[in-house]
Amino acid sequence: MNIRPILASLRHNRLGALLILLQIALTLAIVSNALSIIVQNVQRMQRPSGIDEAHIVVVNNVWFGEPDDLKARTQNDLAALRGLPGVVDAFATRSIPLGGSGWGTGLDLAPDQKDSTADVGVYFGDEHMLNTLGLRLTAGRGFTADDAGMPLDGSHDKFPPLIIITRALAHKLFPHDAAVGKVVYIDNRPETIVGVVERLQVPWGNEADAGEMAENSVLMPGFYAAHAALYVIRTQPGRNGAVLAAARNKLLQIDRMRLIGARQTRTFAEVRANAYRGDAALIEILAVVCALLLAVTGLGIVGLTSYWVSQRRRQIGVRRALGARRIDILRHFQTENLLIAGAGVVLGMVLALSLNLWLVRSFEMTRMGPAFVLAGAAVLLGLGQCAVLWPALAAARVPPVVAVRTL
Repeated sequence: MNIRPILASLRHNRLGALLILLQIALTLAIVSNALSIIVQNVQRMQRPSGIDEAHIVVVNNVWFGEPDDLKARTQNDLAALRGLPGVVDAFATRSIPLGGSGWGTGLDLAPDQKDSTADVGVYFGDEHMLNTLGLRLTAGRGFTADDAGMPLDGSHDKFPPLIIITRALAHKLFPHDAAVGKVVYIDNRPETIVGVVERLQVPWGNEADAGEMAENSVLMPGFYAAHAALYVIRTQPGRNGAVLAAARNKLLQIDRMRLIGARQTRTFAEVRANAYRGDAALIEILAVVCALLLAVTGLGIVGLTSYWVSQRRRQIGVRRALGARRIDILRHFQTENLLIAGAGVVLGMVLALSLNLWLVRSFEMTRMGPAFVLAGAAVLLGLGQCAVLWPALAAARVPPVVAVRTL
């Protein structure tokens, strides 16, 4: 197709074409960066925790007063919980994946190391921890009753000499050797690695800045008996709700001098939803913004092209009278839009990359991949062709005689 008449038409409608061009460029810059943020958040939200999420429920137990027999009370509670119908296993701990709170520390390969080799999240639990969470050992062994005999109360001055780490952490510490049997140091205390589990997120794995250490988890043996503790329970399939209700009633039946409110009992699905509530809200907001921008851009193209069609009725009629087919008129407006949208896309790519660089520097966000810019460009080019189709079809249907007589 000869584009010289199209360029001539655009020169007579510079302002309208420029406005659409800038609108397309701005939309591409915003939409491509928004899509990048949405995908990053979705990937983070879908990151596996490593535990048997579908069959995990949690009870937050807080004792009133300052009881001095916490270990005996906790042992009694756990024995009762394990005896409930539908319960596979249970243990007490301080934190769980995606719980949002827990103990983080540095792990070293040598004593008195200046900079830690890895930042890790620490979990406490007894010999029931692996079975309750559904963790799979890939090397070594789990904790025994003898390993986990030391009572823990949440303070950091009691460290058992044995630990289990995740496969990701083992690979980072010993990329070319087996981790089991190796000695590492936490706060200059030697810890022997006795086992490696396939995967386990750190307690704050929902945070964006936890990406590099998302699976740098360490499990320490010990019987966790504290004023406030999490009772983690693994259930049989389909028994989450029944076990939660039965667990709360049973614990209150044993001793009512404790706080177990409705918000203190939850399934792990609720834990995950709460952990990523902010990410989900951000995704919804960005999706709405993208939809609105694309809708406004599409309507702008429709409106401007419809205006141009009304202004060019005589020109269209003359072309039809000289033998132009309907398909020629249609192609004229589609090519015209493609030129405007193409220029807008080129400018939008520059704006998108510039905006992403600013976001990376200002908010320490992940750099956007070129695929998002290309995807946004394809969407806007397609949107432009779809938006111009209706007014272009209307122009192609203008009868030559009517067009000439009315103007």
